[in-house]
Amino acid sequence: MAEKKTEELILDARNFFNTYKKEIGKSIREGKKTIYIDFNDIASFSHELAEFLISQPEEILQVLEVALEESGLISNPRVRFSSLPEMYSERIRNLRAKHLNKLIQIEGIVRQASEVRPQVVNAKFECPSCGTILSVLQIESKFREPNRCSCGRKGRFRLVSKDMVDAQRIVVEESPESLVGGEQPRRINVFLKEDLVEPRMEERTTPGSKVRVIGILKEIPRLSQAGGILTRYDIAVEANNIIPLEETFEELNIDEEDERQIKELAADPKILEKLIESIAPSVYGHEEIKKSLVLQLFGGIKKYRSDGTQSRGDIHVLLVGDPGVAKSVLLKFIASMAPKGRYVAGKGTTGAGLTATVVRDEFLRGWSLEAGAMVLGNKGIVCVDEIEKMSPDDRSAMHEALEQQTVTISKANVQACLRAETSVLAAANPKFGRFDPYQTVASQIEIPPTLINRFDVIFILKDNPDRAKDEAIAAHVLMEHKQPLIKSLIDRDLFRKYIAYAKQKIFPKLTDEAIDEIKKFYVELRNMPVTVEQPTKPLPISARQLEALIRLSEASARTRLSKKVKKQDARVAIDLMKYYLMQVGYDYETKTFDIDRIATGVSTSQRGKIILVRETLARLESRLGKLIPIEEVKKELEGKMDSNDIDEALDKLTISGDIFHPRKGFVQRM
Repeated sequence: MAEKKTEELILDARNFFNTYKKEIGKSIREGKKTIYIDFNDIASFSHELAEFLISQPEEILQVLEVALEESGLISNPRVRFSSLPEMYSERIRNLRAKHLNKLIQIEGIVRQASEVRPQVVNAKFECPSCGTILSVLQIESKFREPNRCSCGRKGRFRLVSKDMVDAQRIVVEESPESLVGGEQPRRINVFLKEDLVEPRMEERTTPGSKVRVIGILKEIPRLSQAGGILTRYDIAVEANNIIPLEETFEELNIDEEDERQIKELAADPKILEKLIESIAPSVYGHEEIKKSLVLQLFGGIKKYRSDGTQSRGDIHVLLVGDPGVAKSVLLKFIASMAPKGRYVAGKGTTGAGLTATVVRDEFLRGWSLEAGAMVLGNKGIVCVDEIEKMSPDDRSAMHEALEQQTVTISKANVQACLRAETSVLAAANPKFGRFDPYQTVASQIEIPPTLINRFDVIFILKDNPDRAKDEAIAAHVLMEHKQPLIKSLIDRDLFRKYIAYAKQKIFPKLTDEAIDEIKKFYVELRNMPVTVEQPTKPLPISARQLEALIRLSEASARTRLSKKVKKQDARVAIDLMKYYLMQVGYDYETKTFDIDRIATGVSTSQRGKIILVRETLARLESRLGKLIPIEEVKKELEGKMDSNDIDEALDKLTISGDIFHPRKGFVQRM
């Protein structure tokens, strides 16, 4: 660029910054030296500046920084671009020689990140002969000394000082959704320095994060074994800015205009109904489930107790249902709605992919940790589809992540405890494809009771024919196909900001009336009257469900942006729990709620019968000897149990290995 041209461009840049006072003022107030500029603003101000910026980015960036410094507002500023037009976005696999030294934009997933280390950018040397100070820019990876001094001296210069900046190298890989067919994802090195590697930024570029990189494509010389430079070069991106594409609700920026809209929404008495209708509007019905999904997005509050332990605030939801009831649609919607949503599906998911794994690091020549979905979704939501198809070993990896919200790894000299503060939304199909209404839910889902018990809310979706409902669903689906624009009541971005605002600012406390309501429900349900048929008391709900009630109540208060959990919030939580207990924990024999139906697969009434039969067998053995005729057992229990129940109890005892049948019509205890 000619001298005159450069001066003109600096003048243009100064005039441009005069229109950008608001952004510059914001940076000065925050004490930063970085100014973020939207490329479209420069393009609309000066077409010439924008053109040069793409073709000669290094020179123009220098021009912009000089213009900023001359304005006297910031010393030694840095100009970063917050966005580039779509036409300058390139896929990593399409980068070619024509893109070298041009400004480009790429997107992908961070696969590896080196440690942040200081790097020399400029070194000053003194000539021992004449005392001249020589400055050498350090561009390549090899440290360069001056070749010669103006006085004629060659070599042996004294190093006076060196300017250092923090630098980091990350490897960015194409994201899976951008690939077609069986393409293998391509990778590229990205170099970050100065404010791009501040601890705040570094958190956003951890391996597994999705990022957009704006930078200049550079060539890197490759050295042969003899030390000469090869004709074939490597390419890398020198980042001007790195923009995380997944922010947690806590990181979303909310300006004054957004806050005004959010408060306007919260003032609506029917806000919960509006939020429910905005969840997957293409799916008809399922109001109760959508309500629990809204509460899951808002979440309860994490508490640190006085003894050092903590209780989670995240709500876990399990949907178990017949095929074709839109479980996966709901999961996909929530995964796309939550800022750090991750969607994984049964068969293709391993324990390492869910939690974390230790891999050989080809760069650092050692072992390194690679985070799985639960860790990457920290402060987000992980949607696990077809959870029953995962292998039992892989599923067991979720136990710790669900309750303790950490992932502990001890492999190959790597001991680590990673945070996994994640809400889990899981979906499963019953064992034989469809539900049998008269069997326990646990016996029909191939998920261990210990895992089921960790979910706060469990929904059973049965696909029973019902003329009115079927007509409504058919009309809804057909209309959706005819004109696919069903607008949700609340705009998606506003919905996300509403949740973000609640998570950032609202931490509701339980009021006495809410405590009384939850306590009354819990105590009354657990202490149901004992009946003649059932001498052993059922356990309707356990303390885990009590905590779930508290979390759901807090989430309900958050939907109203209320600082207090009131009676109405407790009622929302209680109604949800009653609804799901009616479906999964209702014992048809005793007409009572029984958590054991979910937790262990054997209801209390069944267990009571099995114990009664076992005691009878022990009594008869002392009277009749080892061989006990089944007829005698039935005679002994006449009036207490009917014949079918006795047969069922004997079958269960046989399966568990307590008794065996030495010959037909007889049983013997082990």
